[in-house]
Amino acid sequence: MIPLFRQLHHVCVVVADLDRAVAYYESVGIGPWFDYPKGGAYAEYDVPNAEASAAMRYKCADLDNVQLQLCEPSELDSPQRRFLDEFGEGVYHLGFETPDLARAEELGRGAGLGIVARGRRADGSGFCYFDTRAGAGVTLEVRKTQV
Repeated sequence: MIPLFRQLHHVCVVVADLDRAVAYYESVGIGPWFDYPKGGAYAEYDVPNAEASAAMRYKCADLDNVQLQLCEPSELDSPQRRFLDEFGEGVYHLGFETPDLARAEELGRGAGLGIVARGRRADGSGFCYFDTRAGAGVTLEVRKTQV
């Protein structure tokens, strides 16, 4: 059995103003920041609103032990936009690396976890956001990094 949530890859914080947030984090010594690498096209892509997903802005900083991601959702309807509107800025999801995304998704479904969004590239890389906010307090994601 592949452990689903063992290797933390990143923490994603939803923010209202990406440039302001990056400036603040830099002022306290966190950075450097880079644009989120969107990667290649997805062979499978099931998200609540593809246009809203494409319009989100991300910045990332690689720390010694984990990546920090900042996400500014557009005004279009998305889970991240709804989170920001309801709760304000804060941790939206925890992303965990997995060696086998298909197996991790299968294990999550087998454990009764619903899926919020998912995407898979031809090489097996991609992501799967589970519907865990009510129980975990945050959305839990599994991902396989594109090689």
